[in-house]
Amino acid sequence: MRAVRLSEPGKPLELQELGIPEVGPNDVLVRVKAAGICHSDAHYRAGRSPVHPLPLTLGHEVAGVIAEAGPQVKDFKPGDRVCLNYMVTCGHCKYCHQGREQFCTTGKMIGKYRDGGFAEFCLVPARSAFHLPAEIPFDQGAIMMCSTATAFHALHKARLQPGESVAVFGIGGLGISAVQLAREMGAFEILAVDIKASKLELAQKFGAIPVQASQTDAVQEIKRLTGGRGVDVALELIGLPVTMGQAFKSLANFGRLAIAGLSEKSLEIAPYFDLINRETEIIGVSDHLAQEIDQLLRWARAGKLDFEEVITGRVPLEAEAINQALNRLEHFSEDLRVVVIP
Repeated sequence: MRAVRLSEPGKPLELQELGIPEVGPNDVLVRVKAAGICHSDAHYRAGRSPVHPLPLTLGHEVAGVIAEAGPQVKDFKPGDRVCLNYMVTCGHCKYCHQGREQFCTTGKMIGKYRDGGFAEFCLVPARSAFHLPAEIPFDQGAIMMCSTATAFHALHKARLQPGESVAVFGIGGLGISAVQLAREMGAFEILAVDIKASKLELAQKFGAIPVQASQTDAVQEIKRLTGGRGVDVALELIGLPVTMGQAFKSLANFGRLAIAGLSEKSLEIAPYFDLINRETEIIGVSDHLAQEIDQLLRWARAGKLDFEEVITGRVPLEAEAINQALNRLEHFSEDLRVVVIP
């Protein structure tokens, strides 16, 4: 089979020929129909986040069709449409029992620690597969497995309640998902913060109030739009200290900042004035939970989530096309989500 793989950090991905993975008793072999290209893939290629063992097939947003199921698999059969939870977990350690399986003691993420979906086939344990309703296209099902699921987890971690206000910093794939999810979770007011006009226009289409951060002070504008109080919840989805600081300063008293953007740099805060005096919170967001995926699929199946316009490009399973998409992500292009179609 063909697979686009990372052989060395800091170098372009390469197309390689591999054998089709052998299916174990509890595994499913998925013929990949769509695999999203995530900003994390750009971090992996650049070496900012470690990937091993190398060479390794990237791609952790995957949807496809069951090609083969192991003899002990009862819930799936060849031909079933599926999307894949990218965390391959044991199911029996302390974290798995607590429903916090993203910290599974032996867990491995596809596309980072085991071969992922930039390939014709992807092998995972059956416990990582979810039935993909026929109403949801493969490309939308694929991107829901990271950008949408992580945005949903961030809103859960931030304890968003109906009637509260939300500011979403970064209107990429995660940000557009967050806007739609916040609406479904009952947010009274959703503010979308970005510097790209096209992204803000799309967020506005889904009910958000645009905040053009290249033309105004984002914190002051959010305070103005909320009558001076700030927002109850802020999501930082970019991974820059400056936007993390802006998101934090945009909070109202008792506000919660959930950070999902990846950065190696520090965030500076004044504990008394910023935290204690306002009883604000900063919450880390790591991946998502398998138990959250069913709700996402139900909303998407009912037409409450729409990701057709989030997919701004489709490319073949070719190294050059995928590397070009990663190059654009490195420079924060207009792309929301580009999807590989093998």
